[in-house]
Amino acid sequence: MANPIKWANALSTRPSLEAAVTEVVDRVGRLLPMPADLGLVFISSAYASEYSRLMPLLQEHLSVRMLIGCGGSGIIGMNAQGKAQEVEEAPALSLSIAHLPDVSVRAFHLAAEDLPDLDSPPDAWVNLIGVSPQEQPQFILLADPFSSSINDLLQGLDFAYPGSNKVGGLASANGMGVQSGLFYFCDQTPQAKSLHREGTVGIALSGNVVLETIVAQGCRPIGQTYRVTKGERNILLELSVQEAMGDITADEQSRPPLVVLRDVIQNLSEEDRQLAQNSLFIGIARDEFKQQLGHGDFLIRNMLGVDPRVGAIAIGDRVRQGQRIQFHLRDARTSKEDLELLLKCHEQRTANTADASGALMFSCLGRGEGLYGESDFESQLFHQYLSNIPLGGFFCNGEIGPVGGSTFLHGYTSVFGICRQL
Repeated sequence: MANPIKWANALSTRPSLEAAVTEVVDRVGRLLPMPADLGLVFISSAYASEYSRLMPLLQEHLSVRMLIGCGGSGIIGMNAQGKAQEVEEAPALSLSIAHLPDVSVRAFHLAAEDLPDLDSPPDAWVNLIGVSPQEQPQFILLADPFSSSINDLLQGLDFAYPGSNKVGGLASANGMGVQSGLFYFCDQTPQAKSLHREGTVGIALSGNVVLETIVAQGCRPIGQTYRVTKGERNILLELSVQEAMGDITADEQSRPPLVVLRDVIQNLSEEDRQLAQNSLFIGIARDEFKQQLGHGDFLIRNMLGVDPRVGAIAIGDRVRQGQRIQFHLRDARTSKEDLELLLKCHEQRTANTADASGALMFSCLGRGEGLYGESDFESQLFHQYLSNIPLGGFFCNGEIGPVGGSTFLHGYTSVFGICRQL
């Protein structure tokens, strides 16, 4: 039997960075008294003025082959009582380390200008990452929200590594004008810059490991499914009221999206009509051929605005003729039910597999206590279904995770990456 993967996490809320580093390193060292192949660090932007000191302090006290991390306005980890905790807008430091026997670990930092053109062949992306697709790598990605060209990177990685899971998030801050912090260390290039303000840092894991994913978009559908009969860039111009599959026909009834939306809202309960004023989204079906669309089949996107003159709706993604869409609502109850359903499905799907070793949580700034009205809600719910799994992570400016076989940058979402031995 292969040596087991071991994973540990520790969270500190000490206001002194030195004290926080000392605490997390000491605790993970006691939890994992063996060589660490991988480290992941998430640091509160309350320490932003001290970002340049983090890696020297960690390298002084911690022995690890490779490490990546970033800053966030909220930090997630295991407190001294062994409970998952979400610390929002206050000093916090979360450190995960992992012992990964029979696993190849490749760390990288990519600037936007390093990325191949999207017309480039898969080999250009493979040469950039330095890992063969045959190794079926699993990716953890942490990026600056403004300078990483993250959508191009995700599209390129999906092109080159179509069977690989990719999870992560965009660095965040708890105030305007606070620079992002991305952290990187690799023992093969120990002189490389450890603090980056731009681009993406990442890890590719291959070998005796799988990174399972849960993507909780926290929305529920309203009304029926419609088909786009006319659209331009990110603007919906006409929707078909016919749900049937097949080619669009001349006699198919199409209407302006705003007219369709008004009819949908009119048929809602009073509670949902109030909710639609502030929490209305568009779901885009990812599978063009699936007859019955249900939970998890839609990629949720923001509604950006409307043009009452022509009844058009602008959304946060490109649209094309033939796509199926459905309007969605989001609130605390829906988000809870969505995550709980996904956790139950994951529990059933993995009932006969090896136990998970560790997990990462990438949650939107718009979730957490502001959504649920209580702290630690999602991390505690996670541990109701995957108990005793060390959990680390942060609150993101955008979350990275797969929907329908492709990887997307999400909003208002929680993405979990669960590390398990094959």
